Amino acid sequence: MAEKRFIDLKTIGAVAIGAVAGIVCMSLFRTPKKYPTVTSIAFADGSTQRVETSTEPTVKCITTKEMLEKVPSDIEVSQAITPLPMQEVAARAGIAPEELFPYGAHKAKVSLEVKKRLAHVRNGHYVVVTGINPTPLGEGKSTTTIGLTQALGAALNKKVFACIRQPSQGPTFGTKGGAAGGGYAQVVPMEEFNLHLTGDIHAIVAANNLLAAAIDTRIFHESQQSDAALFKRLCPPAKDGTRKFSPVMLKRLAKLGIAKTDPDELTEAEVSAFARLDIDVSTITWNRVLDTCDRMLRRIKVGEGPNEQLKGVTPATRETGFDIAVASEIMAVLALTTSLGDMRERLGNMVIGRSKAGAPVTADDIGCGGALAVLMRDAIQPTLMQTVEQTPVMVHAGPFANIAHGQSSILADQLALKLVGEDGFVITEAGFGADIGMEKFFNIKCRYSNLTPGCAVIVATVRALKMHGGGPEVKTGKPLDPIYTEENVPVLRKGCANLAHHVKNAKKFGVKVIVAVNRFHTDTMAEVECVKEEAMKAGADDAVMAEHWAKGGEGAADLARAVVGACESSSPDDFKYLYDLDTPIKAKIETICKEIYGADGCDFSDKANEQIDAYTAAGYDNLPICMAKTQYSLSTDAKKKGVPTGFTIPIREIRASVGAGFLYPICADMMTVPGLATRPGFFDVDIDTETGRVIGLFKVGWLVGWLVGWLVGWLVTTRLLHVGLLGLLSGGGGLLTAGGGLLTAAGGGGGALGSGGGALGGGGGGEEAVHGEMGYGGSSNFPSNNDYVLGIFVPTSCVGQCGGGRDDDDDYTPPSDDDDSTGTCNSDCYNCVLYGGGVACGDKCSSCSDDCYNCVVYGGGTACAPKCA
Repeated sequence: MAEKRFIDLKTIGAVAIGAVAGIVCMSLFRTPKKYPTVTSIAFADGSTQRVETSTEPTVKCITTKEMLEKVPSDIEVSQAITPLPMQEVAARAGIAPEELFPYGAHKAKVSLEVKKRLAHVRNGHYVVVTGINPTPLGEGKSTTTIGLTQALGAALNKKVFACIRQPSQGPTFGTKGGAAGGGYAQVVPMEEFNLHLTGDIHAIVAANNLLAAAIDTRIFHESQQSDAALFKRLCPPAKDGTRKFSPVMLKRLAKLGIAKTDPDELTEAEVSAFARLDIDVSTITWNRVLDTCDRMLRRIKVGEGPNEQLKGVTPATRETGFDIAVASEIMAVLALTTSLGDMRERLGNMVIGRSKAGAPVTADDIGCGGALAVLMRDAIQPTLMQTVEQTPVMVHAGPFANIAHGQSSILADQLALKLVGEDGFVITEAGFGADIGMEKFFNIKCRYSNLTPGCAVIVATVRALKMHGGGPEVKTGKPLDPIYTEENVPVLRKGCANLAHHVKNAKKFGVKVIVAVNRFHTDTMAEVECVKEEAMKAGADDAVMAEHWAKGGEGAADLARAVVGACESSSPDDFKYLYDLDTPIKAKIETICKEIYGADGCDFSDKANEQIDAYTAAGYDNLPICMAKTQYSLSTDAKKKGVPTGFTIPIREIRASVGAGFLYPICADMMTVPGLATRPGFFDVDIDTETGRVIGLFKVGWLVGWLVGWLVGWLVTTRLLHVGLLGLLSGGGGLLTAGGGLLTAAGGGGGALGSGGGALGGGGGGEEAVHGEMGYGGSSNFPSNNDYVLGIFVPTSCVGQCGGGRDDDDDYTPPSDDDDSTGTCNSDCYNCVLYGGGVACGDKCSSCSDDCYNCVVYGGGTACAPKCA
């Protein structure tokens, strides 16, 4: 009974404290009210700089740890940035004014004429960023792509471009969120990046659904009319009585072997062959698309209206379905095309099904290819944007890697490689894990682009590797198990087998491999070193820790140096493909499954076998393979983590994306349109009707509040019972006191986790210091008797002595212009510094130690600042 009572109390305590902590976190992550503030910074030469802002001031060059104190939500970071005018971004990148077509103030289309103008320029270094099999939360591959780009540009002063995909509206309003990167390594403005951009996906939806409508309309009309009536309507006489074929019809005549250009010269048999496509509805693979996660449209019936009933033997209705827009073959065409003419040809060659005689039916057979190209005319041009550090970004195409080939466009890469020149760098991203995204990058994208990458960066996280080592399931919207937030090297080391598998796979293509350990605040250095060690054992050329999310480009500077070294020592002659194109279809599929996934073989369904025979007969057996498979496992079972063995890959069906240029096997139960969760992200999205500003888009306050609240409750009721609750709510930096906010590092003097730390951690503690949810714990690099407030040294004896902090409505109290302090400090302190959820005393400038550089005027007072990097 006593044990049961203890468990009940623990549960009650976790819920209660978690709720309080969650509320505090949510309030802390709200955008604060704007107060006009003047910040003065004094420099070593005696000069000062006064900056007026509309929110609480930030001191950008106090310390490299400053960003880790409280990194705002992605949208708050984005909206705090003032982007450069696109004309300036373009000019810096070498794009001529006449080659730029602005879409508003912060994005612009780039003309393909750049490619022609710079045809004589040698390409720069080409780098692909990929990753391990991820958790559903994502492991920061896009963020690493942007952070690495910023590091190459700002830290290493290299000419550089990032080339990334446009995000789909589906996950943007679902659970995963957008794809702009995050923290201080993202594309801005992120709301424009994630919402509509320049309309490319809308163009794809329009083009795809035009073809879908044309297919069903053609089936309907052929069922209602004779061959002669069809031909008459397809080639109607002009006012003078003459008739002629449209250009797209001439292509169909050539396909049929009819060398005539006058409609009146066709024989009755030729008229029948030309006019009647005779589509076998059971072979149609072309679905309608939408850019929304709508599970109810996965399977539908069309043609049920009273005016669509057919007179012939063809059924009045047929079953079909929707795919998400980024899975459309037109998206793949956009991503793999190399010119406007090439795109027109690919669109016309798209196969939508077969005739009852078994002949492939294409978009040009239906007469739609030219119209599709017109709808895609503007979409073929990449979109130019910028990062938070003003490095240029090409955004173009957006196919998923699990149900499509998962790459940004060849055209964007080609333009960027010319713009950066021989010594520059282009960083592109392959979707999801290396087993699907990287493999398709090498075997599909590089084949059609003839571009050779010098280096592959594999992004790994301690969290995901612990999951592969046997950690509990990670689910979106669910609190993380403590195994993911506490040091556990044995579980991590076991999970590194997944990373090793991907490193070895990358080596099969003959490229240099750099492992980027994307460090989260809960990762210990022992864990980071474990990942690096295992990566090197697996054959990586280097393994580097990166902290770009919190520090921007500076946090990925070491990664950038490793990439530069790898590219400069690589040879294009070392690059190779996994299989030859003239290998039979089945053998190519089996090669991918065995060599990349580690499967024992494949299990082809009867339908897949029939499709292989049909595609081989049609001459499509020389196309590369684009596997549709789960991203969460090397197998087709998302629950099998690590490096599973003893499995086969079930091939359910195979679609022919002939226009794009690949065959598309669908494995197991893969869906081509995702569904929405019970609590999608759109609940938090709204608009400020006064300013028109987007609010709540990807704002993490509610999520962090929930996760942190749960974690605090767990810590208090399970761990702190062993050390007592002293300091949790007491003075000197407890959970809710003015001495240190929940998420700041200002909580000294006996907080919930001990001396020198706030409720979830903060300053002090040497190498074993605890890292708070958004705070940075002390390390041996900093005196253990000090805390950090906005990167400023604050003696522990000074913390928690000031009053004030928040007003009655829980918003930030503005500093007073006519009063130097907001409370009382002792003789060792000068005055109060307002920060986060509380205030702390700042050190006297006269007592700055050798570790300090000069005085920073902040929040109505001054404090010593460490030297700037």
